[in-house]
Amino acid sequence: MNNKKIDERLKIFVIGVFVVFIIIILKVFYIQVFQYDKLNDLASDLWSRNLPIEADRGKIYDRNGVVLADNVTTTSLVLIPNQIKNKEEVTKKLAAILNVSYDDMKKHVYKNTSIERVHPFGRRLDYSVAEQIEELNLDGVYLVRESKRSYPYGTMLSNTLGFVGIDNQGLSGIELQYEDYLTGEYGAIKYFSDAKGNKLNLSQVYEAPSNGVNVTLTIDQKIQASVERELDNVVTKYNPETALAIAMDPNTGEVLAIASRPNFDAVNYQNYSQEALNRNLPIWATYEPGSTFKIITLSAALNEGLVDLDNETFYDSGSVKVANAKIKCWKAGGHGAQTFLQVVENSCNPGFVELGNRLGKETLFSYIDKFGFGKKTGIDLNGEATGIIFDLDKVGPVELATTAFGQGVSVTPIQQITAVSAAINGGNLYKPYIVKSLNDPETNSVIKENTPTKVRTVISEETSKEVRRALESVVTNGSGRSAYIEGYRVGGKTGTAQKVENGAYLVGNYILSFIGFLPADDPEIVVYVAINNPKRVVQYGGVVAAPVAKSILLDAIDALEIEKRNVTTEKKYNWNDKKYYTVENVIGKTPKQAASILSKFTIEYSGNGNVVIEQSPEAGMRLEETSVVRLMLGN
Repeated sequence: MNNKKIDERLKIFVIGVFVVFIIIILKVFYIQVFQYDKLNDLASDLWSRNLPIEADRGKIYDRNGVVLADNVTTTSLVLIPNQIKNKEEVTKKLAAILNVSYDDMKKHVYKNTSIERVHPFGRRLDYSVAEQIEELNLDGVYLVRESKRSYPYGTMLSNTLGFVGIDNQGLSGIELQYEDYLTGEYGAIKYFSDAKGNKLNLSQVYEAPSNGVNVTLTIDQKIQASVERELDNVVTKYNPETALAIAMDPNTGEVLAIASRPNFDAVNYQNYSQEALNRNLPIWATYEPGSTFKIITLSAALNEGLVDLDNETFYDSGSVKVANAKIKCWKAGGHGAQTFLQVVENSCNPGFVELGNRLGKETLFSYIDKFGFGKKTGIDLNGEATGIIFDLDKVGPVELATTAFGQGVSVTPIQQITAVSAAINGGNLYKPYIVKSLNDPETNSVIKENTPTKVRTVISEETSKEVRRALESVVTNGSGRSAYIEGYRVGGKTGTAQKVENGAYLVGNYILSFIGFLPADDPEIVVYVAINNPKRVVQYGGVVAAPVAKSILLDAIDALEIEKRNVTTEKKYNWNDKKYYTVENVIGKTPKQAASILSKFTIEYSGNGNVVIEQSPEAGMRLEETSVVRLMLGN
């Protein structure tokens, strides 16, 4: 081989080495500059570990900023088994502090894993327990921050708020419905260890958690507290199977209060049956509405121009024969000759059968559909039922007659109050809702806001005005007089619905209800109360449910700052069963002085102290003798 060829090969070799060297340099440059973050993260994953830090769930507020669901910071036990030097000693000491067996603790200490959460007895530790563990200062034993759900008002709104599980996940109610918003993102304390898990002497990195979105409800806590208190009183006094109440703004569909009995303690939900936890009766329960449904028949007949309340009379003999059925009035012997306004006041079944016949099945059932019965209202809560309405082709004379006064059909409480709201608010059906807005946890700025949704116009404004007048007359002169409030215009309707079981009506077993609103000329609130089979009492809605609704309305007057209005509806009957007295101002008085001044009333105290700092109702209101006046004590 000559020297020329050797030189050529040597040049090719040198050039090749140079090219390879350039490629290596470029590759290193690419890795160091363009892939540094990726490779650094991969390397970091090999020798870094995370101790998770739980984020706070979003808080739940009422419409005025009162916290209904909050968070309490707790600590939980986390182990790094490879860092524990004396496993036997750690097992014994932790078992003693946590009050568990040695074997139960050993399963966690000796577990072959990088990070071990001690569950369940190491979760949500009491402060004193966490302090004992921290004082041990053991390698591989860590206490990490966790968040525990708390409900400042205990069982208030429990069926609607729902509850969360051990891992702070929503399991029912609003906690479940808005889980994606309420849940935050975990943070972490990042530490570094070698391949065997031994902790390296490097600074820890703290990654802050991101808290969940806050939820603001349409609920008014003051009105909600009134509803809860009154339902508790109903349970104590009457021992019903169930009881419920809803308060709504009839002009928007906003739910101001909602509750039922039985309820539960969300913190200790494990102690309750699934039935108690997952049935929100105001939206889930279905039953025959009884006479409160007559508001729908009345609205339809007025809107169609088929009745003159003041100038047209109806004779009630005590019963009416429809096909082969005899439909009785609740009053033996009937009411005799009466105007149709008195038919409404007296809740006369035969009179409403007449209105149903005038309407005919096609027209009556078209209004029932327009008012929203037989389908879900679309309220933003899970578990809503639809109710049951007769198929039109199966409606005969008897079905038409019974439907006209609220028997044979099945409705939900939320349907009932939503429909009546439309009847009294000017004729507009609104979609009910309970979540007002979603808010940023840091700035509280609105992320998403719900506004009133008008579904349709059902009756005219003039018809609605007539309905309000008739229902105010029911409270002033008729079956709803137990809801009368001196100095305020109140409208309403009673209901006494016989219950059905296995296709037959039960004897002496009723759902007693009342739906009331005020002011009657321009409603700001409507309240629906239903009590299922109360004991030791005459079973009439006007006797049992109307006084409950009255108490809630009295509290709503203060909560919503509703002013007195001139009462224009004339009292036609003399009520000699009760006398009325003016509530005096007792703020600043001692309990003894207040009791003397308010001797005509029943006084209920709350709080601790030597003087009255708040009273409800406020001074100047006129109440029936023995009515309840609530006094809050303080210093």
